[in-house]
Amino acid sequence: MIHLILLRPEIPQNTGNIGRLCAYSGCRLHLIKPYGFEIDDSRLRRAGMDYWRSLDLSEHDDWESFLASDERPESIYLFTTKAETSIWDAEFRDGDGLLFGNESTGVTSDVHSWASGRKVKIPQFKDGLRSLNLANAVSIGCYEALRQIEVR
Repeated sequence: MIHLILLRPEIPQNTGNIGRLCAYSGCRLHLIKPYGFEIDDSRLRRAGMDYWRSLDLSEHDDWESFLASDERPESIYLFTTKAETSIWDAEFRDGDGLLFGNESTGVTSDVHSWASGRKVKIPQFKDGLRSLNLANAVSIGCYEALRQIEVR
């Protein structure tokens, strides 16, 4: 299993789509508060549709609570445009966590420092663009990790 971790997600439709991805792929979703929406938001449910009931979901009050949680994966990769290492060069293993920041600001500098040496990026083929949509980035990361695990 891969753990998909969203730090302070802001857009319910993205979180709903990521929840649906987790249910479909057998991944656990960790949501770290505060959110930019209510967990029962109709936009979140609509994006996740009936998959939300099948979701393996862990909610955490804040970053520190997540780090202290027994449910936290031991190895966590931060997905960031500021990384030097491509996801194609990372070696994902069963049980790893993939951490993503929120849609507007990403993650804080302390989380960047915490993840030193475990930062990866999705290859970008055209300069001048900021980043991918969060749900798309999570999908790419999730399936690259699952592909690597299945190939082994």
